[in-house]
Amino acid sequence: MKDSAPCSKASETLEGTIKSVVFHNEENGYTVLRVELPAKGHYMVSKPGEAMVVGKARAVWEGEEVRAKGNWVTDKEYGRQFKAEEIECVAPKSLVGIERYLASGLIKGVGKVLAKRIVKTFGEDTLNVLNRQSARLCEVPKLGRAKIEQIREAWHKNETQRESLIFGQTYGISISRMTKIMKMYGPDAIAIVKANPYRLCRDIWGIGFLTADKIALSTGIEKDSPLRARAAISHTLQTEADDAGHCWTFENDLILHAHELTSIPLDVLGEALNAEIEANAVVAEGKDLPRKIYLKHLWWAEKRVADRVRAIMRHQASFPAIREERAIEWWEAKAGFGLASKQAEALRRCLGAKFSIITGGPGVGKTTIIRALADIYSARKLSVTLAAPTGRAAKRMSEAVGMPALTIHRLLKFNPVKNAFTYDADNRLEGDVFIFDETSMIDIHLAADLLAALPDHATVIWVGDTDQLPSVGPGSVLGDLIASSVVPCTKLDQIFRQANTGLIVINAHHVNAGEPLELRRDENADFYFAQVRDPALCLQRAIEFMKERIPRKFGLDPLQDVQVLVPMRRNLLGADNLNFELQKALNPTGPAVERGAVLFRTGDRVMQLRNNYDKDVFNGDIGFVKAVDPATRSLIVLFDGRAVRYDAADLDELVLAYAMTIHKSQGSEYPAVIVILHTQHYMMLQRNLLYTAITRGKRLVLLIGVNYAIDKAIETNTVRERRTSLSDRIAGLL
Repeated sequence: MKDSAPCSKASETLEGTIKSVVFHNEENGYTVLRVELPAKGHYMVSKPGEAMVVGKARAVWEGEEVRAKGNWVTDKEYGRQFKAEEIECVAPKSLVGIERYLASGLIKGVGKVLAKRIVKTFGEDTLNVLNRQSARLCEVPKLGRAKIEQIREAWHKNETQRESLIFGQTYGISISRMTKIMKMYGPDAIAIVKANPYRLCRDIWGIGFLTADKIALSTGIEKDSPLRARAAISHTLQTEADDAGHCWTFENDLILHAHELTSIPLDVLGEALNAEIEANAVVAEGKDLPRKIYLKHLWWAEKRVADRVRAIMRHQASFPAIREERAIEWWEAKAGFGLASKQAEALRRCLGAKFSIITGGPGVGKTTIIRALADIYSARKLSVTLAAPTGRAAKRMSEAVGMPALTIHRLLKFNPVKNAFTYDADNRLEGDVFIFDETSMIDIHLAADLLAALPDHATVIWVGDTDQLPSVGPGSVLGDLIASSVVPCTKLDQIFRQANTGLIVINAHHVNAGEPLELRRDENADFYFAQVRDPALCLQRAIEFMKERIPRKFGLDPLQDVQVLVPMRRNLLGADNLNFELQKALNPTGPAVERGAVLFRTGDRVMQLRNNYDKDVFNGDIGFVKAVDPATRSLIVLFDGRAVRYDAADLDELVLAYAMTIHKSQGSEYPAVIVILHTQHYMMLQRNLLYTAITRGKRLVLLIGVNYAIDKAIETNTVRERRTSLSDRIAGLL
């Protein structure tokens, strides 16, 4: 709403009863209330006895009495209203207010008729009866035992919930996140959080150290307390894992970073680190100083991966050895063409090893080797399983090989009751041969779970491109397996598909080699560059290409087939702003569900931000909004044709996905991609970033930006190494 200047600079107070809640944003508390004013009040209002109050409030219900401080303003569209700086709501005292309060939806199963009977029975003492003497509900005429119990349970649950929501918003925790906290901790949520607010960082997705620390300090926890120091140690290690992909951190760096975060004295942090080690929350490794410090779960994941790789390689296969040369000849005859020498070498090595790796860029024949392996093993009547980290990668693998392929998460089958995968070290998968594609995306945790679930007798093949961006999660598993020199690896480097895929594949290899892009003036080209220096014009051109020019020239659907990729989320040319502008251009109208500044509408392309095993939806999955319900702030999203419901508390797991970061596009392939590279992205420009972006396009890649940014990305190959010890563990050096 656009407000004019306040009528008076002095703050005023408005009191009344909430007649209706016109709008309430659970994420940020923004609220519009229709307030019934007392007859004795003298307010200049558009409608006698009634005012519109706009401001931020916690949980609000019809019938509550409201006291607001602020000023009157005149809105051009909505007229005169009270713009509140503070809104305080309390339980109503009048009979009409109490009746409206009970019938507002506060208590499930109590409507206007029943609310009137309850208030008629107890009068002004109604709320006291519900709070302290609920057994007296039997005095209400025609109210059975089952209904009484339902009302009692709902009332007390609501009071606990309301108290928790107010507590959460006091400390900047949105209602949706506080709902998750209450679901996690139950009716004792406030007591649990007050006792150790730092649990929130570990237990609740989306709540970080700063929020937990704010609660802790405000509830009386000392700045230099051991509890805060230990939380700072764990948080710093987790940040290193999340932001930099490290599995461990040097002891001195860890303590210095924790000190920078909290200003806790170094000696106190040193004692906290020792306490965390004694509690088995972190692991210190190494005899020399400084020691390597791991979070326990990361240390354990590294150890499990190394142990399982060695165990699989030591174990004999349960089927007779395959005659490699005869198998290659058989497959070449079946396929109708011969393999290149490097391809034959890769196939030979895989057929003769229990665990092997195939790596290389686009167009070098990795998929051909997967297809050959699947055919050869299947001809021997062996069970072959294909899987990849993402749904799109699994679908692409299935189409290329002609066999079903699963995501790794669905292969392992998560059990929400156990909060763990169904298939694990105690209940292993059945099968003889397991081939995994896009393995550069597999982080140390998923690798540990995956390898634990594979039978000892299995033959395992990992296929991936080590020159792409590393996994989003911690570790560098594919690279470490290769670096160990224990697992046989073949790198394919001869391009086979120039004639079919043109400049996309050629330029991917140019970038990977640090060479300039190759461009052609060709109507049928699959790779284009549009030089646009002005960032605002760059944004406009991206919208124009996605909405009009690409669909017109290539016959592609802008919502289904065209994906915008950028290096980062923030700034004018970041994914967040691009999504806002692209939604306005492609899907501007219709009912919407709001979360913060984001509107979700039917038809929107959205992306899941975290693994949600209850919904069977995983980080990076792309879906389309099928239906919205503004009244309940819920959505129905289709993921590969499967409908998934998102309630208000789940909306923080979704973002619009007309545009996304290049990191988030890993493992996916799109008919067309628009890649924006500009000097605004200077800090993110890296060779593997541009390489990954180009290899996401199947039929078309369009680069928009400036030559300097592209040259900078190609030249910058100082990839930050991740701190892991997996290769040494596999090699038996640790």
